Amino acid sequence: MAASLTQQSSYSVKQRTYSSSSLGGWKQSARSSVGYTPSVHGGAGGYGTRISRSNSVFSLGSVGSYGETSVVGDGKATMQDLNDRLADYLAKVRSLEAKNRQLELNIAEFCQQKSTVVTKNYGGYYSTISDLRAEIARRFAENQAIHVQLDNAQLAAEDFKMKYDMEMNLHLTVEADVSRLRAVRDSLTLGISDLELSIEDLNTELAQMRANHKEEMSQLSIQCSGSVNVEVDSAHSIDLTKVLEEMREQYETVVSKNKLEVEKWFQSKVEILQKEIIVSQTDVKTFHKELSVLKKTYQSLMISRQILDMKENLEEVKSRYSLQLQQLQVTISTLEIELQELKASLLRVQTEYNELLDIKMRLEMEIAEYRRLLEGEA
Repeated sequence: MAASLTQQSSYSVKQRTYSSSSLGGWKQSARSSVGYTPSVHGGAGGYGTRISRSNSVFSLGSVGSYGETSVVGDGKATMQDLNDRLADYLAKVRSLEAKNRQLELNIAEFCQQKSTVVTKNYGGYYSTISDLRAEIARRFAENQAIHVQLDNAQLAAEDFKMKYDMEMNLHLTVEADVSRLRAVRDSLTLGISDLELSIEDLNTELAQMRANHKEEMSQLSIQCSGSVNVEVDSAHSIDLTKVLEEMREQYETVVSKNKLEVEKWFQSKVEILQKEIIVSQTDVKTFHKELSVLKKTYQSLMISRQILDMKENLEEVKSRYSLQLQQLQVTISTLEIELQELKASLLRVQTEYNELLDIKMRLEMEIAEYRRLLEGEA
């Protein structure tokens, strides 16, 4: 733009220089002597106009931007044509002068605006730039803080994952201990039932021994109270009643002793088993409490993990399901086409099957007829 303005300015200055010269009148000179050419020349805007005639041929010189034009005719027509051309030329000169003045005004306005732009105060722009730089720095700091938070969240997620693995291992260990304690409880229950059966067997055996002892005592008393008198020559006589009483006392002492020992043994076993059952129940309650706490922790961790997984996989699921939906639509269209083909194929197969069934029935009838004929011949 500056180059075009410079060219326009130089052009306008040149036009002003040319137009500032005086417009002369036409000078005509006619020379009749041989060797001289009549000519007409005048100055208008610095451009010369010359008309020369040689052998009755007139030529027009340069007029402004017009090229060389040969004019053929008499002098009067030539002068009229030249006057018309001069009038057109003067009109163009006036138009160019008006355009020159307009260009000078435009150049002056442009120079004034340019000087105004040069001396413009950029303080407001500097303040805006400083505010934008501060905003960029603040956003950069926020971005760094967000990156730090993301790193912290990732570390926390890894920590929660480690805790989850540890709690899961502890949970499995506790479940194994609980199952082992349940097995111990079942074995203790079986032991208690076995001991109860043993006690019942011992009580039955004790009752049977008492019954046998009473029966033997009754038989001995009957034998001793008989009316038979036997005289035996012996130095010392034995008191059978006393011996039987002593035997009975010995048996009763042994039985009571065995009974006490069995009862003590049973009571000690029962106490030990009760203590073990109480300890096992306490451990089971403790394990149940720990298990409930671990279940709650596990549930909270699973919820957190599910939330993270859902947030991470939401977009992936959307894109995948949209793709699957498109694939399913294509598959449905394909299956519908295949279904139509299968229906047509089934109709064709059914028709063939009916035809084959008819053929089979006819063959069976023929075979039966052949058999009947063969049996008749036989």
